[in-house]
Amino acid sequence: MNVVDSSGWLEYFADGPNAAQFAKPIRDTETLLVPTISIYEVFKRVATQRDEDLALQAVAQMEQGRVVDLDRATALAAAQLSIELKLPLADSVMLATTKRFGATFWTQDSDFAAIEGVKYFQHRA
Repeated sequence: MNVVDSSGWLEYFADGPNAAQFAKPIRDTETLLVPTISIYEVFKRVATQRDEDLALQAVAQMEQGRVVDLDRATALAAAQLSIELKLPLADSVMLATTKRFGATFWTQDSDFAAIEGVKYFQHRA
């Protein structure tokens, strides 16, 4: 199972320098988990920087994977991760979702670089 961080989705949609790194887990929809917080972040960013129609198209592609709602157990696990690792809300929810499913987390967010189970790719401008 795979969870792609919002930074990975945005890189993929923008066809940025690391887009190819995220293409494999994104296209493998059978093993793709999509936390709802990631849908929020991607929609907001694309709608703000581009337009709402493109943001809705991005969300439609994200929904090809298994959308995972934030439940009580994951929220509590995320809060604990946030305390332990000093992560912001969205990051801790995505990491808790990853751990809940024993998945691999794909990101270019340096906050995750040294965490086990993370495929980190340094952001390239």
